[in-house]
Amino acid sequence: MQRGGSSSIKFLVAAAIVIFSVVKYFASSEVNEITGEKQYISLTKDQEVAMGINSAPQMAKEFGGLSQNAQYQQLVKSVGEKIVITSDAGKTQYPFQFYVLADNRTVNAFALPGGPIFITEALLSRLESEDQLAGVLGHEIGHVIARHSAEQMSKQELTQGIAGAAGVAAGDVNSAYYAQVVANMVNMKYGREDELESDDLGVRFMMQAGYDPSALIGVMHILEEASGGSNVPEYQSSHPSPANRRAKIEASIEKYKNGF
Repeated sequence: MQRGGSSSIKFLVAAAIVIFSVVKYFASSEVNEITGEKQYISLTKDQEVAMGINSAPQMAKEFGGLSQNAQYQQLVKSVGEKIVITSDAGKTQYPFQFYVLADNRTVNAFALPGGPIFITEALLSRLESEDQLAGVLGHEIGHVIARHSAEQMSKQELTQGIAGAAGVAAGDVNSAYYAQVVANMVNMKYGREDELESDDLGVRFMMQAGYDPSALIGVMHILEEASGGSNVPEYQSSHPSPANRRAKIEASIEKYKNGF
């Protein structure tokens, strides 16, 4: 009887954890003003901005600090600001800031919550035109506006809660581990969707700012060459395959030719 009672208590506790996690997640819904997408986000925009500002110095340090090339810094700042001012990106009032990192080996660009956007010297030096730079920055601006970081944080809170509940119910560490593996795969899928959405927004912002959106396809070629043409299957990667991204970018270009 004691063993059965103990199991019942475990399942009740696990159920309570799941219910709490799910209710907390779905209670934080709002519609994104630019994408029109319903999102579940627990952070406010002010919290996102504060998080980005506070994280920016450490993130820069991990890539060798900011580039000392004044020409690079001015170019990235001017192109980034032009996109924000002349596109729907400016409607969000996020305090966008654009920086070049000194790292000349890592081909990368990324955005922090709330507005800080970085590109490494390694990627910038490989770009062939201002339009391609606009493509990179437009994509990263898309991540900020679509609130992908905040959205992922909320999803991780939900999946971690469910994974923890699985461990409580089974009384088995391995069960919790495998539940977390499944949870990570779910979040990985959303990560690929985020990349495609940011490509779409990047095309939109580029066209509104007067840049050639097809240049973003060229960026995909550069990224593919820099990665050495990875053979990892798309479902095991946090990013869509280059071929898939190129096809989606072309579809976005056609879509926005008819208006925004």
